[in-house]
Formats: sequence, C-alpha cells, structure tokens
Amino acid sequence: MGELPTPVADFALDTSDGTTVLVVTGEIDISTAPRLREHLQQLDAPEVVIDLTAMTFIDSTGLGVLVGAVKRVRENGGNLILRRPSRSTRKVLDISGLASMVTIED
Repeated sequence: MGELPTPVADFALDTSDGTTVLVVTGEIDISTAPRLREHLQQLDAPEVVIDLTAMTFIDSTGLGVLVGAVKRVRENGGNLILRRPSRSTRKVLDISGLASMVTIED
C-alpha cells in the first residue's frame, strides 16, 4: 500500500480593492490548518474577508482556526466575512454553528 497524498492548501492575500481578502485554495485539515492560522494571525485589518470559493474541504481543525480568527477579529472591534463557501462547506458551517458567528457572502 502506498502513502496517502498530502493535502494541499494555498493562501493568497489580496488587498487590491482596499479590503483585506485571504483567498483559500484546497483542503483545510489537521495538516494545513496551522498554515491558515499563521496567515490569519498576520492580518491586521478591522474587516477580514476569507474567500472560500476554491476551498475543497474543511475539517474540525480548520473550523477551530476560523473560530479563533472570529474571536481575535471581534476583540479588535472588527468583522470576519466568509465569501462564497461551496454548498458542502456552507452545510458544515451551519451544522457547526460557525455560520451564526460570521457574515457569509454567497
């Protein structure tokens, strides 16, 4: 039996329209969530948008990172927006209760 492929995630910061947008691509799970956390901790903006259009998967570790980001942004008087989650991601956000903690832009 071969080894399972390592999940791939990529992150890109876009501030072209004056808003801080972190674009997430790929899978967010136990192996990639720490990188997502690092990127989110580096953001210093009152409003943070996380574009999930190209995110293909998120597990409980990734959800925990997003919850931590919500708390951190709110402590600084800001707002966290999740942009264009897939149908399956939206379902996970709803079931976990995270959808009620953030603004979701479809």
